[in-house]
Amino acid sequence: MTNRDDHAVAADLATEAGALLLGVREREGFGDAGALRAKGDRASHEFLMEALARVRPDDCVLSEEATREERLDPRRLRADRVWIVDPLDGTREFSEEGRSDWAVHVALWERDGEGGEGGGEGGGRLTAGAVALPAQGRTLTTADPPKLLAVPQGRFRIAVSRTRPPEFVRRLAELVGADLVPIGSAGAKISAVLTGEAEAYVHAGGQYEWDSAAPVAVALAAGAHASRIDGAPPTYNQADPSLPDILVSLPDLARSLLDGIRDLHR
Repeated sequence: MTNRDDHAVAADLATEAGALLLGVREREGFGDAGALRAKGDRASHEFLMEALARVRPDDCVLSEEATREERLDPRRLRADRVWIVDPLDGTREFSEEGRSDWAVHVALWERDGEGGEGGGEGGGRLTAGAVALPAQGRTLTTADPPKLLAVPQGRFRIAVSRTRPPEFVRRLAELVGADLVPIGSAGAKISAVLTGEAEAYVHAGGQYEWDSAAPVAVALAAGAHASRIDGAPPTYNQADPSLPDILVSLPDLARSLLDGIRDLHR
């Protein structure tokens, strides 16, 4: 089992789950948003769980749609390989006709042999990942990560939530000379940084490992900066999957953004 194989698994499964979700959208229509979200979540989750059980039967899986008991399964914390998946990132956008800023996340975390149970600093790292953007017709992968663009002259763009942008990010944008770009799902926002539609993504206010694992894996493979908003590296496969804040940016912007965040939190 080679690392390249894992890149391909992540890319193929994310893409296939995305195609399935497009089919759910087409069949169900947009008349009942709640039902559409529920059917999309469930169909993609079941597909990914069945596919991973088939192609990687010895690995554990942490999915947003797993039950609480499944998330607390102690085998995950002892495992050397854990797939972290978000079957449908951006259910709100998925259920709105015409929106394309939703995604499917598939990432692989592997233990590095130095840590204890769980991820933890030195305990493991993301080694493969893919973010499918089905309604945009593309999948970003660690096998072939996007080529980052240069920081623009003058003002740059920070991707933020379209429905609940953190107030401190508004103040940060004023401080560093940036404009805010509202985008739907976390995967779509981080992807925007990697494809040149924004130069940074800053979030604080509540997320989980599955919200960022796959896009962070691709971002790191592309050479982007990815950290917590205090500059610490994000860690995955923790007993508590809460990972409430994240910063992803072009590498040349990271220092000024971290400094600005620190100044605002003094």
